[in-house]
Amino acid sequence: MARHWAKREDRLFMRRTTLLAVVLAFVSVEARAGLEVGAAVRKITPDRFLPVSGGMGAPSPSHEKRGELTARALVVRKGDVAIGVVALDLLGFPSALGDRVRAKVGRIAPHNILIGSTHTHSAPDCYAFPDGKGGHTGDLEYMQLVCNRAAEALNEALDRLQPATIKIAVGEAKGKIAYNYYAPDLYDRRMGVIQAMDAKGKTIATLVNYAVHPEVLGNDVGIMSPDLVGPLCDELESRHGGVALFMNSAQGGMVTADNRDLGKPEDAQRGYWHDSRSWEECLRIGRLMATEAERIVKDAPTQADPSLVCESLDVRFPVESAAMWAVIEHSPLKYPHNADHSIQARINLVNLGDAQILTIPGEALPNIGFYLKRKMRGRHNFLFGLTNEAFGYILTKVDFKSFPRYDYVSRVSLGEMTGEILIEQALSLVNRAPAPDR
Repeated sequence: MARHWAKREDRLFMRRTTLLAVVLAFVSVEARAGLEVGAAVRKITPDRFLPVSGGMGAPSPSHEKRGELTARALVVRKGDVAIGVVALDLLGFPSALGDRVRAKVGRIAPHNILIGSTHTHSAPDCYAFPDGKGGHTGDLEYMQLVCNRAAEALNEALDRLQPATIKIAVGEAKGKIAYNYYAPDLYDRRMGVIQAMDAKGKTIATLVNYAVHPEVLGNDVGIMSPDLVGPLCDELESRHGGVALFMNSAQGGMVTADNRDLGKPEDAQRGYWHDSRSWEECLRIGRLMATEAERIVKDAPTQADPSLVCESLDVRFPVESAAMWAVIEHSPLKYPHNADHSIQARINLVNLGDAQILTIPGEALPNIGFYLKRKMRGRHNFLFGLTNEAFGYILTKVDFKSFPRYDYVSRVSLGEMTGEILIEQALSLVNRAPAPDR
């Protein structure tokens, strides 16, 4: 009889223990059901003066440094959905390298890691452009360092996840920040800002999304630098704390920093001015952008329990440009490509609260950006350009080779149909995904 009761007590104990474990697991899931955010930074400045790249062709020697090149990571998690965003102070970061980063971050699904470049024209080449002589323009050891540091930043951001609320806003950024070199008034003045706060109201991260070429300095002045993005992030971090990130937008053809000296026209009839290419001008524009980001997000309502969704789509783009195909085929990075002269590029769509974020695998011209934002479904719509892939300009077919000023952007593009394919596929993703919060 004693043995019988002992067995019965054992069974009851096991049931209670199992029930307790289920309850604790349920509580744990409930505790993680809210939004969590983490952020981290790693320096990616090389330990020697490598040449800096402003595009295809030979990079230019550097002999001076202004600011630090960085990998800035933001991780957002709700329940079983986690999204990682990385902003790299580089001209571009192709998927051949991005996949190396993803392979080192096991706690986020690879297709939920969005890696973009700020597009500074004062950083080492991470394309390894073939030089036509059997060599290439890059430093492979440096590229691997960037991959390692980007993965470290993402993993640290994961380790630093904590309960968070967010504020999101989009508004017109005022002041002398950007203009279109080809048609001065043709650019998107809207700046998007996402700010995450911890339980005490302290800033965890501030993400700024705006369309501009960070090329105040340019690659031919011998300076290695994050350009205007460095002062933007430094200023936001000094004012608010946390980690600041900059994700570029639809800045192709040719939305650049407004460092014009308007008192010194170079060709008044064609709308060319002499530029102020100095670190002081980087400081002016970066700090002005920080002030505008602060103003835009200041009175935004706090979203305490925002939804989080991440969708992705792999899109095939034909490569009609002989120059671009030569890079794809002959770079030592071994870019994935198809026998029919095409490549695959990933597009992501993220719903975060009442915002919708769409990634663009290159430099879309501003009219494409205007159209996509108009068709997106968020209260606040963001475009992350040069994200997941970074192969050239993206034009609509009616703009392709349409007039002399578009000769360059047409030549450094995958082809005439790139923009049409992007628009069609991106909007199919927008329309099939669930709507963001309202």
